[in-house]
Amino acid sequence: MNRCVLLISTLLLLLSGCAALRLHEPLRISVAGIEPLEGRGMEARFAVHLRIQNHDDSSLTYDGIALDLDLRGMSFASGVSDQQGTIPRFGETVITVPVTVPATTIIRHVFGFATGDRTKVDYRLRGHLGGRGFAIGRYFDSKGEVMLPTMPPEQVN
Repeated sequence: MNRCVLLISTLLLLLSGCAALRLHEPLRISVAGIEPLEGRGMEARFAVHLRIQNHDDSSLTYDGIALDLDLRGMSFASGVSDQQGTIPRFGETVITVPVTVPATTIIRHVFGFATGDRTKVDYRLRGHLGGRGFAIGRYFDSKGEVMLPTMPPEQVN
């Protein structure tokens, strides 16, 4: 009788573990805005506002976020935040992450911008939303494009 109870308990434990490992819909993340922050020395700082959409049928509780931002295929900025919150099922939220850009990266991108397309910038966001407790968290990798404002043509007098 004890073996039967042990076997049934083990099977139930395995089945509940498999249910916890179900596949989730990928998060959809885009840049909602960027604002300058006060930098120090040879670096620039920005507040990157991320719009995170949860296309899953269960809410997502997060505890911390790590972010890498690439522009035009080159590394640009990275940042972390210990924010906590919940993204509702089939919902969205905006998270602000402070990022740091080293001076050497700024110089490299200025030269790239001067010789390339000045109407748009392709970006890639990679990172991790941390989980709470036994939750593993969720990794993300998202690409997008930002259209830059155009300068009006100069008036010749």
